[in-house]
Amino acid sequence: MAGPGPRRQAREAALQVLFAADVGAELDPESVATAFDDVLREFSLPQRARDRAIEVVRGVAENRKTIDEAISARSTHWKVARLATVDRNILRVATWELLFDPRIPTEVVIDEAVEIARRFGGSASPAFVNGVLDQIAQCATPGTEAAAREGSGEQEGEGSP
Repeated sequence: MAGPGPRRQAREAALQVLFAADVGAELDPESVATAFDDVLREFSLPQRARDRAIEVVRGVAENRKTIDEAISARSTHWKVARLATVDRNILRVATWELLFDPRIPTEVVIDEAVEIARRFGGSASPAFVNGVLDQIAQCATPGTEAAAREGSGEQEGEGSP
């Protein structure tokens, strides 16, 4: 059986970088860059997977507020900060792909996130991740913030500078 492809490797590397940055400090672009260097020193990734991991990590760091709003609006009774760190960052990676990367089909994003949740999360993680991402995907318009606002009660223009 063949190992994971470059996109799966990139998602798993991005998860580990975001986890390290999330546990160690704020999830700002500078902290993420430091965590990226530290974590990926330990891994042998093909260049394609490394490039994709960098893209995902930067995308999540730069759009964290929008991503966390989308997750929060759909994880009933759970604040993003209270989610298990692994689940929170699996959701962040997949939500970034759903909202900001239209190249990846929705089904692939969700299936990959669920598989990664099976590998790295707790026993309830796959079902939780699937449920939240399914709701985000139903409202997602890649490249816009509308999906994050829909369901959170925020209206167009509110919360914008």
